[in-house]
Amino acid sequence: MTAIDTPPRLDTAVRLDQLTKTYPNGPEQVAALRGVSLAVRPGAFTAIMGPSGSGKSTFLNVAAGLDTPTSGRVHIGDTDLTALSADAVTRFRRRNIGFVFQAYNLVGHLTVAENVQLPLLLDGRRPDPRWQDTLLESVGLAGMADRLPRELSGGQAQRVAIARALVTRPTVVFADEPTGALDRRTGDQVLDVLRGTAKQLGQTLVVVTHDPSVAVAADDVLFLADGLLAGGLVAPTTDQVVARLVELGR
Repeated sequence: MTAIDTPPRLDTAVRLDQLTKTYPNGPEQVAALRGVSLAVRPGAFTAIMGPSGSGKSTFLNVAAGLDTPTSGRVHIGDTDLTALSADAVTRFRRRNIGFVFQAYNLVGHLTVAENVQLPLLLDGRRPDPRWQDTLLESVGLAGMADRLPRELSGGQAQRVAIARALVTRPTVVFADEPTGALDRRTGDQVLDVLRGTAKQLGQTLVVVTHDPSVAVAADDVLFLADGLLAGGLVAPTTDQVVARLVELGR
């Protein structure tokens, strides 16, 4: 495998300051996030957990620049996403943020290689064949560049999604339930790939999950409940995670 350059390190990889997000519900507003503030250090693997409706998906979408907050600030490194125009956020996200969707979101008529290249092409950049080969090898897809999504297993499709998220060499990777649709064995393999490549690239990894086995692989776990930050655990154990979820009304 070829050597990989790592991005420069900053004091904080992700910082949220008093983040709120509300949605209209008839004549009223429903608060999905209510003043969430947190910081994630560079190179950390942080899991986000909480009961259904706690704001996990909203948190991930806003932190990754896929959605805009109602109020508050989102910083990725030293860049304030909330101070940028929509077009500038899109450009920044394409170059600095990777996102792994639970549903894979692969384009059916494109090959594995073409799906992986997509973020670069959308940003007007030419893919690097050597980097692409390195990524496909890293996620266990060597020799599968010409396959179509319909020819892949669920685990292989999720690995393509991971390679696509990493192809731009982002500083932060967000993942939404990356193992949620997979069986235990395949999910463990995908998690190992995601964690291993992030570590190799010196990236920060933020994963929303409902699975305690994913959480205990993280450096720390942050819990959300009713749109609020509800504490966290460092170097968590399975018993600690399960007990906290029960307490929050998982």
